[in-house]
Amino acid sequence: MSNTIKLKKALEQTLTHTEREITYQREEETLRVTDTKTGKGVTLSLGGLSARWEKEKDKLLEELVYYVEEGLKAARISYDDESLSRIFPVIRSASFPEKTPEGEKLFFQEHTAETRIYYALDLGKTYKLLTNHKMKDLKVEESQVVDAARFNVKRLSTDYKQDQVAGNTFFFLNHNDGYDASRILNISFLEEMKKQVSGEMAVAVPHSDVLIVADIKNKQGYDILAQMAMQFFMNGRVPVTALPFIYEDKELEPVFILAKNKPVEDETNE
Repeated sequence: MSNTIKLKKALEQTLTHTEREITYQREEETLRVTDTKTGKGVTLSLGGLSARWEKEKDKLLEELVYYVEEGLKAARISYDDESLSRIFPVIRSASFPEKTPEGEKLFFQEHTAETRIYYALDLGKTYKLLTNHKMKDLKVEESQVVDAARFNVKRLSTDYKQDQVAGNTFFFLNHNDGYDASRILNISFLEEMKKQVSGEMAVAVPHSDVLIVADIKNKQGYDILAQMAMQFFMNGRVPVTALPFIYEDKELEPVFILAKNKPVEDETNE
């Protein structure tokens, strides 16, 4: 059995679903997965992948499955309801209210010990946090909202500015679109940043309109990040958390940093 056929069988086994149709064109060596609900699908060319299958089966299979799943998800979002394309995740503190002032329960999920993920319907210049009642009005399920938000946050720009302080590099995302902190949920972006970091990678979401990524190379770097996070937290319109997170293995771990050094600005002015 050729590697192409082995890859085909592995993909079929993994991607099989009651609402999908999988077809294989032997001559072109292409596999197409179609969503029977939307009629849209994703086509994979398997011929040129046989060498990779020989060397890295699990990794290749994971990449291809992810590509297909995301493609089908995007098609279904636009098919189900235009409103799903306007749903974004919003990072808030763990102490943020669970209900609106009118008493309606907001839809949210726990994120870290310090943060929660709420969901918002983008209205252009502003957005409205989704309540369970609003989701019924929109005729969308919780899983649809979560999937749409995860997809949509990846469409946001990840351009950043950077600065170096005491041998440490800090990257700032500040687009003022209401979703800067939400970009912490874009794992693909964090993984790209991880490749650039030569020290320890830390992130912070002190308020809703900023995401800080830090390449920490010495102890002073932690102090600087702690000072930055606290300053942003105190000045933010919607504070989230002053505690930074260590980013490792696609996980966020809150870290309490007790600053022992003076701010760098003070030291240089002495």
